[in-house]
Amino acid sequence: MPPTLSAQAKQKIDATVARYPNAQAACLPALHVVQGELGHLSDEAIQAVAQHLDLPVAHVYGVVTFYTMFHRDKVGKNVLMVCTNVSCMLRGAYDVLARIEQKLGVKRGQTTPDGMFTIVEEECLAACANAPMMVCGTGYYLDLTPDKVDRILDELRRQPRPEVVD
Repeated sequence: MPPTLSAQAKQKIDATVARYPNAQAACLPALHVVQGELGHLSDEAIQAVAQHLDLPVAHVYGVVTFYTMFHRDKVGKNVLMVCTNVSCMLRGAYDVLARIEQKLGVKRGQTTPDGMFTIVEEECLAACANAPMMVCGTGYYLDLTPDKVDRILDELRRQPRPEVVD
């Protein structure tokens, strides 16, 4: 089956390309558009983006696999990106991560059976002054403690914060 993009995705990508000096520079935002529509970037989606931008598939694949914000597999409605870099680690990030895993019953890199949460361990999310922290969708959760995690997960279960890209 040949790779295809929706008409809406093509329109958004074309508008994005018009703002950049070339198609290669527009690759990241184009991938965000497609992931926003599909929820992840399958091989077919990567091929479709490459074809639409007239870029080598290997280049687009390299971009997708380099950046942790791109998902190769289906993810939950809430993608919990937990920073474990040095500032966060020194202030209890692994305790926070352990609480998330324990509360959700899955390990980092996994998705809960109900499809509500995926846990991703991140190298740095650029909020060192408020470590430990995590990002979910457009929400930043700062100065985390294991107790705060319980409240945040309950809140996210009631009101998911999916990744939103326009």
